Amino acid sequence: MLRIGLTGGIGSGKSTICHIFHEFGIPIIDSDVIARELVEPGRPALQQIVTLFGEQVLQQDGSLNRAKMRELVFSNEQHREQLESLLHPLIRLEMQQQISTLDSPYVILAIPLLFEKGWQQLLDRVVVVDCSEEQQRERSGLRDGSSTQTIEQIIASQISRDKRLAAADDIIDNSGSLESLRTQIYTLHQRYLAMAANN
Repeated sequence: MLRIGLTGGIGSGKSTICHIFHEFGIPIIDSDVIARELVEPGRPALQQIVTLFGEQVLQQDGSLNRAKMRELVFSNEQHREQLESLLHPLIRLEMQQQISTLDSPYVILAIPLLFEKGWQQLLDRVVVVDCSEEQQRERSGLRDGSSTQTIEQIIASQISRDKRLAAADDIIDNSGSLESLRTQIYTLHQRYLAMAANN
């Protein structure tokens, strides 16, 4: 089974693209979804986060205050490194466990910080979702209501657009219509099926 990594900057449209691949019957393993599950109330990772950052990162119901957490880690490099060194090994382990249960020609592994964390070594191919930084900012603001400052800090913390594109095996241009997007994904889907068959 081919392991296809999918990445892109904040607001580039990774979730939409995963949804379309899923419509073609391809399993999606999303590191963001795993990260959210790892920090649900009662999970050990949430208690470790509270130990690191204090009760300020919790909502009144005991769940993680994501907006507060994002604000903390993107305004302080050390905080971000602490959180990532806690969560990333757990995410990687869970991804590998999920892959081992699948029976599919290929799987999409959605990993926002794929290049930043050197995860390309785990993959057969990397597809990068691309759009302009103006579109990234606009979509991010609409999606989760993050402040302009937080969005800028997230963009600054990610690998540059040029480096991401240079390191890609395949590129999906998500600056146009949904129809154009579907056409590009269908073409890649056929390519990956052919590659898997020859593997």
